[in-house]
Amino acid sequence: MAKKKRIDMKRAISLALKALLAVLLLPVAVQATAQTDTTYNNCEHVNGRQWMDVDGHHINAHGGNIIRYNDTFYWYGEHRPYRGFTTEKGIAVYSSTDLKTWKDEGIALSVSNEQGNDIERGCIMERPKVVYNEKTRKFVMLFHLELKDRGYDAARVAFAVSDTPTGPFSYLRSQRLHAGRWPFNMDERQQAEAKKTRAESWKKWWTPKWQREVEKGMYLWRDFEGGQMSRDMTVYIDDDGHAYHITSSQENLTLLVSELTDDYQDYTGRYIMVAPGGQNEAPCIFKHQGRYWLICSGCTGWSPNEARMFTATSIWGPWKQLPSPFRGTATGYHNMPADKTFGAQGTYIMNINGQPVFMADIWNPRHLSESLHLWLPIQFEANEESGSIPVIEWTDKVPCIVDNKTAE
Repeated sequence: MAKKKRIDMKRAISLALKALLAVLLLPVAVQATAQTDTTYNNCEHVNGRQWMDVDGHHINAHGGNIIRYNDTFYWYGEHRPYRGFTTEKGIAVYSSTDLKTWKDEGIALSVSNEQGNDIERGCIMERPKVVYNEKTRKFVMLFHLELKDRGYDAARVAFAVSDTPTGPFSYLRSQRLHAGRWPFNMDERQQAEAKKTRAESWKKWWTPKWQREVEKGMYLWRDFEGGQMSRDMTVYIDDDGHAYHITSSQENLTLLVSELTDDYQDYTGRYIMVAPGGQNEAPCIFKHQGRYWLICSGCTGWSPNEARMFTATSIWGPWKQLPSPFRGTATGYHNMPADKTFGAQGTYIMNINGQPVFMADIWNPRHLSESLHLWLPIQFEANEESGSIPVIEWTDKVPCIVDNKTAE
């Protein structure tokens, strides 16, 4: 989960113990029965089970995304170890022409064996997102990076590029965000209020007074000179080709939406904060009928929690929070309820045959390489305020390409 994000040491330890207990008490997996119809015919993968590649190995690509280039889909993700949680190989990539038969293409971005290198073996590389830049004809990868032996203290975003979708990607750099810059929609009065805050003076979190200080921009101001944190993240390309980096920042308390440069390899400096103090991570975004939808999770370590949803008519907001879009129970996976996001945490929203599909990981903290994948179609129902609203229900069936249809 990119989960680890510390609030304070005692709370982090408590969350880890609760997560481990939840896993140990989990019942034996329910055997789901695959269902078929004209939309999902012949799709071999079943939600709640392991998904095998053409060599018979479980697909080890977590927290990532899928892009289509020419007639092939490429699935990027964290190559997780069987034991432990640091990165020992790098970012994996798989290829497919139908979203059901996946070939392991190896490691797209490898860790370094050089001591002191940003991506030295034993660092933490999470939430990789790859996008193709039409102007430069480069594949650009952004990911959350933590430096070796520093836990989750670095909280950086990293960049890499490649001329081909399978790589090898060349590592460029890592950084914090927007050093010395205010969100563009923060006026002088708000900036003055943020400057009055003192993050170091708060020994006790989660009090009403502390919450108000966070909303004023306390952690924004704390990290102002050195740059803002970046942990769980995604990248979104809008209809006009502009790209945006959306990340969990400020001790995972606040989301940042940041505009990328035309080559997708840096920032224009234009950014906003979303839901200060809301404690959201694992952002996933999509657009439907001119409206933006953002689905996130809470911060509960490896344990699942209830998803959060936001909507806006502009990428720059204002963003309004709505109830979770998940409904029902995971009948094919331990009957996990909607208020636990069916036991999963979102990673990306792709489009298959014109329908948005929620991609997620069902984390297995004992053996991260065996964490399960979850793909659920996003439906819509009428809503008086927004016209329609997303609804996500469990299905055993996994979307794929049929009848020679194509995904966008």
